[in-house]
Amino acid sequence: MTESHYEADTGRRRRPTVLKGLIFVILLALMTAGLLAAATLLRSKEGPKIATVEPAPLAVSVITVEYLEELDIEELFTGIAEARRTSRLGFQTGGRIERIDVRVGDRVKAGQTIAKLDTRGLGAQLASAQAVVEEARASHRLALDSADRQRQLQAQGHVSQQRVDEILSQASTAMARVDSAKAQADTIRVQIDLSSITAPYDGVIVSRFADEGAIAGPGQAILDLVEAGDLEARIGVSARIVPELVPGNIYTLEAETGPVDAPLRSVTGVVDASQRTVAAVFDVPVSSGVPAGSIVRLKMERKLEEKGFWVPLKALSSANRGMWTIYAVVGEGDDWRAQPRLVEMVYPAGERAYVRGPIKPEERIIVDGLQRITPGAKVLPRELQRAETASGG
Repeated sequence: MTESHYEADTGRRRRPTVLKGLIFVILLALMTAGLLAAATLLRSKEGPKIATVEPAPLAVSVITVEYLEELDIEELFTGIAEARRTSRLGFQTGGRIERIDVRVGDRVKAGQTIAKLDTRGLGAQLASAQAVVEEARASHRLALDSADRQRQLQAQGHVSQQRVDEILSQASTAMARVDSAKAQADTIRVQIDLSSITAPYDGVIVSRFADEGAIAGPGQAILDLVEAGDLEARIGVSARIVPELVPGNIYTLEAETGPVDAPLRSVTGVVDASQRTVAAVFDVPVSSGVPAGSIVRLKMERKLEEKGFWVPLKALSSANRGMWTIYAVVGEGDDWRAQPRLVEMVYPAGERAYVRGPIKPEERIIVDGLQRITPGAKVLPRELQRAETASGG
């Protein structure tokens, strides 16, 4: 192929490539123009729409604030009525349990034997010790008889004083052996006595931890005994009411079985570090029928000299640093707005609370639907009956 023919052929192959590029540019320009035209058609002549109509006001229930200069309140202090004495009984020495004579719920008398270990081994030891005592006594009697004969012989001049002294020394040694043997026998008797459990006072068996035939270790709990009779109630009270409590006076306690008149025995006068209360001890008579372990409450009335007003708990929402938020309704005519105010809770009582804060008398506050309320929101107040909001007040 000649050079002129090669160049002509190369030129024919390049021209289609340039043509394709030109077509691509034209198509891209047309697509861009189409997109711009579509955007222009979609855009409103008035610009982006902004909501200009305010939402309809929220219907809310409100109450009118009524201030009090002081408040008579009742405080409840809680304690437990317990038996005066409770003992966990066991054997001082270990051994096999021969018998337990009581069950849970049985009443026992002071001094009554209620459990016993197998003491056959100790009985044999006591018999042996008693035999040693008798042997020592026989030796002592023999020594005394010998001493008497030696005195007679000395009086006749047949023996010396030294011989008499030796016999008297033997008699003293024999007496010492008697005392030692008696002490050993007494020790075994004590062990036998300690192999029984006797009730230290009148009471009721409330727990049993072992049965006959079991091996009990020294000090192992076998029975729980609760004293029968009057109970005592330890109630933690605040230090500020301690001056109002007079030992010997009768106070009414609220128990699960009903009200109970209980004399105040004492007030410790020491603040418990964990509870920050002072213990007051009341005697609960057995005739009251209050079971041991029952919860009892002391009700005390006091005057709270603090200006404030009552609100339902549902009208409060939590704020920072122990404060609470309530919403006051402010405005006039048909334009009422929810305005947040911070208040402090002075005294909670059931479903309501006594609070103080920057609320004017006769202002109205919102008492429901707080989750729908935002500061400044338009509301439509609906007055509640005062009797409804002041119930229990």
